[in-house]
Amino acid sequence: MIIHTAEFTCSYVDWKKCPKEHVPEYAFIGRSNVGKSSLINTLTERKGLAKISNTPGKTQCINFFSINKEWNLVDLPGYGYAKTSKKNRELWMKFTKDYLRRREQLQNVFVLIDGRIDPQNVDLDFIQWLGENGIPFSLVFTKNDKPKKTFKNIENFKETLLETWEELPVNFITSSVTNVGREDILAYIDQVNEAIANDIDLEEE
Repeated sequence: MIIHTAEFTCSYVDWKKCPKEHVPEYAFIGRSNVGKSSLINTLTERKGLAKISNTPGKTQCINFFSINKEWNLVDLPGYGYAKTSKKNRELWMKFTKDYLRRREQLQNVFVLIDGRIDPQNVDLDFIQWLGENGIPFSLVFTKNDKPKKTFKNIENFKETLLETWEELPVNFITSSVTNVGREDILAYIDQVNEAIANDIDLEEE
């Protein structure tokens, strides 16, 4: 997939007010400071598209980016620690989960996992919630800048997940430094978009 255009379009805190257009959507979410903004900028090859910050909790809305005017990339607030009140964190998670459960255009949630650290309960709990609610998702192991150091942690995460899951979801290993994984994620999105288009064509016939 070649990214010709990538434009920020809107932000909301209420899923009911999100764009009415029926184009495929792909959401990105993870713990605060997992490298979400860096990954979004890498995928789109736009350095300043998503704002990067060292302060946890920078993303506070459901942010929409139109890609090639064909599908939407959705940047969701991070879960876990953030430099804000507990009330704010609970509010962010409420409207995020409302979006994830009810948004018909949503095709897949890319859950970002920091490949440099051991499995975290907050990640495992969120993945479990997605599964219980029947929300399609993939795993994206970020910050794989030094594969020899991250390999063991990634394998540990997969093994931990298999303790409660029969099989692993589709997963990607990425680095915003080396661009590893970029083409794989875009190819996956392309594949899903093509399947959706084919279903529509069949219905029209």
